Amino acid sequence: MKQFITILALLMINISFAQDKNAKASIEVDGVCGMCKARIEKAAIKTKGVKSAVWSVQTHELALIYDASKTNVESISESIAAVGHDTQAVKASDEAYQSIHGCCQYRDDEVKKDHEGESKN
Repeated sequence: MKQFITILALLMINISFAQDKNAKASIEVDGVCGMCKARIEKAAIKTKGVKSAVWSVQTHELALIYDASKTNVESISESIAAVGHDTQAVKASDEAYQSIHGCCQYRDDEVKKDHEGESKN
C-alpha cells in the first residue's frame, strides 16, 4: 500500500509539472508591418521554450505558447526588445530600435501613417 501511495504521489507531481509545458500568454508588441511581424515572431521563437508566436499587425498582440519551466514572458519580452520592438514590459534600446528598417520605425508618426492601410487589411 505504501508503494501505491508513493507512486500515486509521484505521478501527481509529474502531472503538475507537465501542465507548465503549454503555458499561454498574450503581450502587446509595437510594430507596423509584415517585416515587423516576421522579426517579432522570429525573436520570440528563438527564445528557448517558446513553441508558438503569432503577432497581429492589426492588434499588435503577440499570442504565445511556451514551456514555463524554460522561459517566461519577461524573457520573451527582452528577446523582442533586443531586435528593436517595444513590449508592455520592456522598451527596446535606442540602438536596437535604430537597427530596424526605416519603414518599420513604429515610433515615427509618419511611418505609422504610411502603414495605416496595411493594418486594416
